[in-house]
Amino acid sequence: MKSNVTTLIYERMNSFSKGQRRIADFILEHSDEAAFMTALKLGEQAGVSESTVVRFAAELGFDGYPELQKAVQEMIRSKLNSIERIEVTKSRMRDDEVLDNILTYDMQNLRQTLDELPRDTFYQAVDALIHARKVYIFGAGSCRALANFTAYYLKMLLGDIHLVYTSSEMEILEEMFHIDENDVLIGLSFPRYSSKAVKTMHFAHSRKAKIIAITDSQLSPIASYADYLLLAHSDMATIVDSLVAPLSIINALTVAVAVKTLDSNRDKLEELENLWDTYGIYMNGNAEAFS
Repeated sequence: MKSNVTTLIYERMNSFSKGQRRIADFILEHSDEAAFMTALKLGEQAGVSESTVVRFAAELGFDGYPELQKAVQEMIRSKLNSIERIEVTKSRMRDDEVLDNILTYDMQNLRQTLDELPRDTFYQAVDALIHARKVYIFGAGSCRALANFTAYYLKMLLGDIHLVYTSSEMEILEEMFHIDENDVLIGLSFPRYSSKAVKTMHFAHSRKAKIIAITDSQLSPIASYADYLLLAHSDMATIVDSLVAPLSIINALTVAVAVKTLDSNRDKLEELENLWDTYGIYMNGNAEAFS
């Protein structure tokens, strides 16, 4: 795992050439701008050549400038407030480009997530869910919607699902007071990272519960607590979080659990379908109901 870019720069500062020191100073002082600059543009701002920027990335241990740029983006995304996020968006796209750009970013996030997600970790997480005594689910802020979605479907498939749905840190700890090594916590957190999510993961980890962390980076503050780390790209410095990739991971977890537990759940699911039919929970497609 790469260290924070700032740490890498300070560790190597004495070995930099004069040109590399200019790049380092610019990144440290203007990281929110540098994160979205090409190597050529960064070189112009620092007063060096594009090739010097590329060599600087290699000096820090990155495979190339794109990897350095991504690391700087990860570093700053958790620090940008909502106004700064909108300003970054405005500087990167015109008003009439928003739809095309946002959908393109989402598709890129999905593709990168699919390419990089370890299959063995994913299926180990599925098995942990199936064999857990109880599954706790927590997400704060925009991740609360993901937590709700996850709980809704897992309740149909698994025995004991507990959605931790409170804004009080004291109540979170009280709701999770009985969690232990027989249980699993699904924790979701994306920039700007919630301090409540970090504390929740820390508490579950201290009780030796198995933790499935769905987040965006190994540098995420909840990553170190994970037994099963499922990274979902959410690279989009806008006022909204790009949660398409994490939602897709949740879909995959749910489907995998459903497939592996079908035999044991068949009777329960049939009973549930009959219940929905009896009480008319869902429309049967008959438009005459409104005539």
